[in-house]
Amino acid sequence: ILRSHTGLPAVCFVWQIAMVILFGVFIRYDEESDEKGWHEFKRSHNITSNIENDFYFRYPSFQDVHVMIFVGFGFLMTFLKRYSFGGVGFNFLIAAFGLQWALLMQGWFHSLDPVTGKITIGIESLINADFCCAGSLIAYGALLGKVSPVQLMIVTLFGVTLFAVEEYIILDLLHVSLDAGGSMVIHTFGGYYGLAISWVLYRPNLNLSKRLNGSVYHSDLFAMIGALFLWMFWPSFNSAITNHGAGQHRTVINTYLSLAACVLTTFAISSMGQKKGKLDMVHIQNASLAAGVAMGTSAEFMITPYGSIIVGFCCGIISTFGYLYVTPFLEKRLKLQDTCGIHNLHAVPGMLGGFVGAIVAAAATEEVYGKEGLVETFGLSGKFENRSMSTQGAYQAAGTCVAIAFGLVGGVCVGFILRFPLWGDPADDFCFDDEAYWELPEDEETIPPVLEYNNHMINKHQDT
Repeated sequence: ILRSHTGLPAVCFVWQIAMVILFGVFIRYDEESDEKGWHEFKRSHNITSNIENDFYFRYPSFQDVHVMIFVGFGFLMTFLKRYSFGGVGFNFLIAAFGLQWALLMQGWFHSLDPVTGKITIGIESLINADFCCAGSLIAYGALLGKVSPVQLMIVTLFGVTLFAVEEYIILDLLHVSLDAGGSMVIHTFGGYYGLAISWVLYRPNLNLSKRLNGSVYHSDLFAMIGALFLWMFWPSFNSAITNHGAGQHRTVINTYLSLAACVLTTFAISSMGQKKGKLDMVHIQNASLAAGVAMGTSAEFMITPYGSIIVGFCCGIISTFGYLYVTPFLEKRLKLQDTCGIHNLHAVPGMLGGFVGAIVAAAATEEVYGKEGLVETFGLSGKFENRSMSTQGAYQAAGTCVAIAFGLVGGVCVGFILRFPLWGDPADDFCFDDEAYWELPEDEETIPPVLEYNNHMINKHQDT
């Protein structure tokens, strides 16, 4: 049934109706967005002004993250010469579904009221839902051009579910205190999830579509717009849900510096890797963002400004090197077809970010952070107040391993589900082509200009 034209409408309608029912049963406004609740909250907390509402504090960050999800990720995927509609359009579809499912999944794990059985949502829930979607959008990068929209909806359904579980294990059970920018839970998980699915869905005859697996001048320019939006807003992405005060301020500074350093080493390695020292647009669009990924965990720590620059410096080299040598190697030896190179932009920098965070956490001292700072930054209160910093570092490293395991095992399982021959995926000689799923406008070149003029004149005479 899903091979026919009824597949996508059926999935969209049925799943959206399911969202209506689930939201009706579970989701309610939290005390800062509920009219009655906010007035009670103001009275009980002795607040006089509405400006104290968390909305005014978090909304600018939410806006930036939202732009990254829909414009940044969407346009970054428009680099293929005949798959720009699919890149930005399917990104739009799965993010819109994913954020609804994420509010439910994350709500069940993090904010379910045991008494009422309801989930309350506010502005921070919306930011977290966008983060949750990002894991599945990253996975889409590895599958770009090779899967149907119905398959992408399934990738998102399972991706968001797995994300919520691994996030709960890492943040709540292991008490990995900081991963505000998601080096572990978003990028490492999303990267390995997408790579595992792509590995299971290997297409031995993909070379039949080789002519379309590349960019043209204007498609690379569109992708660069996406890259620049991501690059500019990455400090917001990493700092959106950090601690109020110095923590958020420091996260922005660290991410900002790291990203800047990453650009220079990306340009350097790109030029060194090409004949005649020319630059490759693929490297500039992607590898220049790797520092944002790698700073996701440690940006809130006292990593120092020069420490941030060192991380960015190394990431530019590692990521560009990955595009030059590792991606071709993976395709040739491991039969891993990674369309966008998410291995080099998300999986490896995310894993490095997790381990950098572990090292920085283990090296944290009271002298640098102060006693209150250590407790606040690493959440060392309650049953965790006696945890030493070296133990905290070990838990941070363990969190990274959990993210990798969830990505790989989950991705393999989802990959096998997607191999059933009923999802309407494109044939090997029809990949990377919008024509499979989109109504395309006529190319201007296909209508000879003289005929166009003659037709125009004929219509004129008829009017007369």
